[in-house]
Amino acid sequence: MSEPPIINAMSVDVEDYFQVSAFEGHIDRASWDRIPCRVEANTGRILDLLDRHDVRATFFTLGWIAERFPSLVRRIVASGHELASHGYDHTRVTQQSPEQFRADVVRTKSILEDVAGERVRGFRAASFSVTRSTLWALDVLAETGHEYSSSIYPVRHDLYGIPTAPRFPFRVAGNGIVEIPVTTVRRAGRNLPCGGGGYFRLLPYAYSAWGYRSVNRDERRPGVFYCHPWEFDPEQPRVPGIAAKTRVRHYLNLRAMSRRLDRLLGEFRWGRMDAAFLDAPAPHGAYPERVVKANGADWEIAPAGRS
Repeated sequence: MSEPPIINAMSVDVEDYFQVSAFEGHIDRASWDRIPCRVEANTGRILDLLDRHDVRATFFTLGWIAERFPSLVRRIVASGHELASHGYDHTRVTQQSPEQFRADVVRTKSILEDVAGERVRGFRAASFSVTRSTLWALDVLAETGHEYSSSIYPVRHDLYGIPTAPRFPFRVAGNGIVEIPVTTVRRAGRNLPCGGGGYFRLLPYAYSAWGYRSVNRDERRPGVFYCHPWEFDPEQPRVPGIAAKTRVRHYLNLRAMSRRLDRLLGEFRWGRMDAAFLDAPAPHGAYPERVVKANGADWEIAPAGRS
C-alpha cells in the first residue's frame, strides 16, 4: 500500500512593507498610522493566486493589521485559510522580556479570535526570533493556549536562526507545543535555507524547486514555505537611507514574485499548516519524539513520554 501524498504547508506573514524588522531604524512605529497601508491589496493578490490553484494556506497575521483591516481577516477565514498569530506589531522576541512577550501574544490572540470568530492555534515570531536566548518563548506560547509555533529557522544567519535545531517538526519536552521549522535541505554538513522569503526571490526558482523535491522525494517529509504580501508589490515606496544589503534583500525581484509563486503552487501540493502537520495522518503528522532543550546547547532527542 502506497503512502499518502505529501502535502507541504503554504504560509503568509501578513505585514506591510514599513513593518519589516530591517526598517526599524528608519520608520518609527509611532508613524505607522500616518503611512498609507498597502497590505490589503497585496494580500488580496496572494488570495487570488491561492484560489486559482485551489490551495488553502496559513496566514500569520499581525494584531495591528487585524484591528485596522478586519474585513481582510474575515476574507482570509471565509476563503478556508487558517488564521494564526504573528504577534501584535512585529516586535522581535529578542527585544521583549517574557512578561512583555506574554502580554503581546495574549493580546494578539484575543484580537484575531474576536475578529475571525475562530480559535487561533499557531504563532510565528517576527523575523524567526525564537533563538537560543529566547527558547523560553515556547513555554509562554504553550501556557497561553497556542498549539504550535513556526518560529525557529534551523540555519546560520546574521539576524536569526538556530543551526543545530531539528529540521522537521517536533514536540518540545515540558510543554508539548509543536515547533514546525521552515524548510531546509541538508548538504555538506550544513542546513541550506529553501523555505521561501528572500531566498525565494534572491535565488533562481530552480533552487527552491530542487529543495522541495529533495525534502518530499528523498526524505519523504512535508516542507514549509513562507512569503509576505509586500513581496508582491514592486510599486511600494522606497525607504531612504537603508544599507545596500537591506536594499537588495527587500527589493530584488519583486516583479518576479507572483509568477514564481504561481509556478510553485502548480508544481507541488500545498495546504494549511494545521492540516499539513497537526491534523495530518501518520506518517507525516506523527510526532514520535520529544526534543529536550539542554540549556540552549545542542538538541537532545528523547523518546516519547520522557520530559
